[in-house]
Amino acid sequence: MKILTLSGKPFFALSSGAGLRLGLRLAAWLIAGLAAAGPLQAQDYPSKPIRLVVPIAPGGALDGVARAVGPRLSEAIGQPVVIENRAVGGGIIAINQVAQADPDGHTLLMIFDSFVTNRWLYKSVQYDPVKDFAPITLVTRSPQVLLLHPDVGVRTMKDFLALVRSSGAGMDFATAGAATSSRLSLELFKHTANLDLTAVHYKGGNQAITDLLGGQVKGMIVSISVAVPHVKRGKLIAIALSSRTRAPLLPDVPLISDTFPGFEAQGWAGILAPAATPRPVIDYLNAALRKILAQPVVRERFEMQGYEVVASTPEAFGDWIRAESSKWARIIREQKITID
Repeated sequence: MKILTLSGKPFFALSSGAGLRLGLRLAAWLIAGLAAAGPLQAQDYPSKPIRLVVPIAPGGALDGVARAVGPRLSEAIGQPVVIENRAVGGGIIAINQVAQADPDGHTLLMIFDSFVTNRWLYKSVQYDPVKDFAPITLVTRSPQVLLLHPDVGVRTMKDFLALVRSSGAGMDFATAGAATSSRLSLELFKHTANLDLTAVHYKGGNQAITDLLGGQVKGMIVSISVAVPHVKRGKLIAIALSSRTRAPLLPDVPLISDTFPGFEAQGWAGILAPAATPRPVIDYLNAALRKILAQPVVRERFEMQGYEVVASTPEAFGDWIRAESSKWARIIREQKITID
């Protein structure tokens, strides 16, 4: 009888002869398989084209991030990266489906800030943003800008607060929609500053900006990429930014947190895989994406649009998702925000 061991501990016993030879081959195969299981998963990946699902229509900001990254990721991994825009149901249907996809790394999801807020706004959301996905990397963050029409007559946060508090009537502020980041950022600002501002919900940002430029509404909180052209031409006044640091595109514009410490409401974009995707695959994709995002041409493209390139670790992105989900869940509950 021969006793085989694994890591110094008995594995199984074999009789002599043919049984011993067969058993030895079996044991060797098992031990080699255990040792190689992790690396093989990464070495064999990817074995077919990758679907990068983008839960908005073509042409939006998130779509632009995906199309900047997708072709370069394809070059890096040696397989096509097919971008699938799936905006039906506000993108919620697509996100639910990716959560249920095979966790083999061949279906990925590009998401943005509404990924965490939708969970608390819509009954149709079936996914859990923390439990149902494996974070790969936070790609970008971008500040929003508190804008006013020039006719409001103020250019500083101090004067704006004094005007609103002395007027006794809610100033009309546009949002890009009832469930958008511009609406939620406005709600957070109203709550933090204790201001009476009336939210006017539009069906998209273009009409909201048009009416703000025309003076039909007096203010809006909107992404920096949308705000900059109008601010540079003097058509709108940038009062403050929602980020933690000043933005190179608007270097002279202060922060909301200068007046209200701790305030932050940023747009962001990142890439996820379904939960249970093997860790070697996540690490492989993270390394490839971080190299792509370190390329000067990529960084310059994003920075010209007001994006901060983050290129985080999976752990840091997971922490970000948990923090954002917790923050917005609290705001939505406290402010009793509902979607009709």
